[in-house]
Amino acid sequence: MRLLPHLIPPALLLAAACALPGCTLPRMLKVAQAGQQVTVKPTVLESNGENVLFEVQARVPAAVLQKGHAYNLDLSYRYDNGLREDTLGRLTFVSGEYVYDPEHKDQVVITKQFSFPYAPRKNPGELVAKPDVRALKPGGKRLKGTEFRLARGIVTTGRLVVRQDTAINLLPESVDNNMSGTRVLPFFFDGGQAAIRNYLGTNVAALEDFIEANQHTRKVMIVAGHSPDSLDAHDPRLADKRVQALLKYYKKRVDTDSYLNSVRAIQFQTVAYHRRWDLFLKQVAQSALKPAQVDSVVLLLNDTPGSFARKEKSLHQLSFFDYLDQYIYPVLRFGTVAVEYTAPKRYDSEIYLLSKKIVEKETEADALTPEELRYSATLTPLLAEKQRIYETAVATTGSWQAYHNLAVVLLQRSEKEVSDKVRRAYLRRAATNFTLAAHRNPTADMFYRVATAYHRADDKLEALQNYDYAIKLGGPRPVLDKIFADKAALEIEIGQLDDAVNSLGYSSKSYQNTMNKALIYVLKGNYDGAAGIYQEALTIKPNDPLAYYSLAVVAARTKDEAQMGQHLRRAVQLDRTFAQRAVEDLEFRDYASSKTFLEALR
Repeated sequence: MRLLPHLIPPALLLAAACALPGCTLPRMLKVAQAGQQVTVKPTVLESNGENVLFEVQARVPAAVLQKGHAYNLDLSYRYDNGLREDTLGRLTFVSGEYVYDPEHKDQVVITKQFSFPYAPRKNPGELVAKPDVRALKPGGKRLKGTEFRLARGIVTTGRLVVRQDTAINLLPESVDNNMSGTRVLPFFFDGGQAAIRNYLGTNVAALEDFIEANQHTRKVMIVAGHSPDSLDAHDPRLADKRVQALLKYYKKRVDTDSYLNSVRAIQFQTVAYHRRWDLFLKQVAQSALKPAQVDSVVLLLNDTPGSFARKEKSLHQLSFFDYLDQYIYPVLRFGTVAVEYTAPKRYDSEIYLLSKKIVEKETEADALTPEELRYSATLTPLLAEKQRIYETAVATTGSWQAYHNLAVVLLQRSEKEVSDKVRRAYLRRAATNFTLAAHRNPTADMFYRVATAYHRADDKLEALQNYDYAIKLGGPRPVLDKIFADKAALEIEIGQLDDAVNSLGYSSKSYQNTMNKALIYVLKGNYDGAAGIYQEALTIKPNDPLAYYSLAVVAARTKDEAQMGQHLRRAVQLDRTFAQRAVEDLEFRDYASSKTFLEALR
């Protein structure tokens, strides 16, 4: 808005002011307000990314320049029906702040850039100037002038960005309730003995627990061997005795402790290993002996003629025989019980109840496998309960799947929140958990999810950083297409139009990209090009109300009232919400009372 100077010639004002001794504050204020010219560019404020940027130029008669006094214009933006006000800054006519107008030497000029953060609640509003004159000394007097309006509202066309949000779903969770498998339990015997050792550190208790668990047993295989040393080798049937000891023990425990299984229904298979140097050499190869020492053992056994006992006796000549005697021989005094079984099917109800106990810390986390714990979250429709299960899974396993699904649940909870503050808190927590998942499973798709969560939370710089990181990781073309498309939308939102053009160049043609490309043309003033691209968008998505509304904006900017009315009428027919939007949109301020505009809203 431009305030015209008073009809009194500036030279006359200057002469009158100078004729008054002392130039008092009331006289300074009267001279300034009578001769000032204040303009704002743009005349209607417009959002640019996250901010509203504008320039103010103020011109006043040089007569207001008085030593020890200053004329000021305090700028503020008032909104929310005048209940709220943002202080933006001040223009002060003191030395160093102004210049003389080259065309009118009796006037001084200040030109200054201002900005304030955009928020939807700030539209509509008005930019106002509050003049005053004051003495510059501490505690000096101040005299306020009459407040006046400089500009109206905020044009929000730059926020017509299209971003077709990608649905982020929970990773599918499944478990195999068939618990069939093979349980292998090793046993070790004392030198020269076939008796089962039943004390701490053996697997006797584990075998008893397994039998008492009554897993349906189909087959049991028992094998045993002996060490080459004289304690074991003196009895050629020692391996058989060890097999029989394990077999007898197993059958006895089944008869006394199992109600589901019977000895007659189980298939037993036994194998005894006698004088097997291959088992000895395998254990030597897996030991801590050096390669040269392993080779010397092999050569010694191959080069020593004679019986099994003679070959074993030759090993005593080795400088490291103590290692063989202490670490290799005891392991060869072994027996192994392998049981093929089928466990009772674990029902979903059991998994769900166990997961509740784990969450409530009423039982240990290993009562369920990590997969079963995550699967239990699919058995409840309550988002709060899903969240607690996944939080427990994160705490106990730290798997990327648990972090990912916890983040998805937090996204889902954010969608149900009315409070914007709470919604953003959920979104930021989701972004954090997506980040933890992405660092454990670094893919372009995972970091795209991080960026999406931050984008929804309006943490735009964090979102931009993660879009960039996802692109650097590389990935399938469809994934990169969507990343570049959403990155371009974000760059328009923050006012980086040239960067958005570059991003769109790496993405394929889509409705979102076409609409955003047209918007860039509008914001850069290429209205003919924008109109053509919006028409392309209508071929991709016919009867799109936003495309028609955007065409009406373009027509309003080019002063084509007929086209404006036609496109606006079509947008309102397709979506009645655009009628209210048009009434509040300052793009149509010149047509607000015209017949064409009013008929288009019917």
